[in-house]
Amino acid sequence: MNVLPYEIGLRLRAVWERQRLSVPLGGNLARFEARALVLMANVEQFPSVELAFAWTIDRNAPLILGHMNFFLAFNVCFYRSELVFEISPKIA
Repeated sequence: MNVLPYEIGLRLRAVWERQRLSVPLGGNLARFEARALVLMANVEQFPSVELAFAWTIDRNAPLILGHMNFFLAFNVCFYRSELVFEISPKIA
């Protein structure tokens, strides 16, 4: 799941009170409320995509790009020994 920290959501002009759908989070974020937020995202030069986030009230949460739905929209190759990764759009 994609996770969006509270402050980043505010900078993107999202309004917490307008987001009605509650999203349960696990692990360290389980104790914080989160709400569903869908945003149009631009990644590099690729076409814009809709990404769904669990927007958490936790101000210290990390920005997480996860399987739902970042890794469904993009192919990501990790080269751990080189400490780099590549992103390419999913080919339909």
